[in-house]
Amino acid sequence: MPSKEKYYFLILDFKKKKLHLTMKKTLLILFCFGCLSSVFSQQILYKPMNPFFGGDTFNYQQLLAEATAQNDFKEASSTSSTQTDLENFTDGLNRQLLNSISRSLFQEQFGNQDLAVGTFVFGTLVVDITPSSGGLLINILDSTTGEQTQIIIPNQ
Repeated sequence: MPSKEKYYFLILDFKKKKLHLTMKKTLLILFCFGCLSSVFSQQILYKPMNPFFGGDTFNYQQLLAEATAQNDFKEASSTSSTQTDLENFTDGLNRQLLNSISRSLFQEQFGNQDLAVGTFVFGTLVVDITPSSGGLLINILDSTTGEQTQIIIPNQ
């Protein structure tokens, strides 16, 4: 039986040789992997799918179908189809009354002549009439809410 010291030296010597062999194998594997990866490497190419960004136009239908399938928004049903005949009649009557009132106010302000250029105030509404190259420009401003409407009457 060998002595303890000799036994430990044998174990250390074996571990050195094993470590040396393991290092050689690791370097050999890394070298082979490096060679093989350079043989099979290729240029990376990006091609967009979306036709708006240069992709194939045949992808449009598929992308639209996917977007439609993911859309959770439900459109509210229109209220006009649920109105009764009485409600429709009341709305029509209100529109006719407002139309006749606005026509009478317009007649009082302008008479039977054409629209005059200038600024006119009807309560909270400010009406500004100016000629432009495209025709007569009418700006209507609601001074309480700040809402503005622009009407262009083209030249004849």
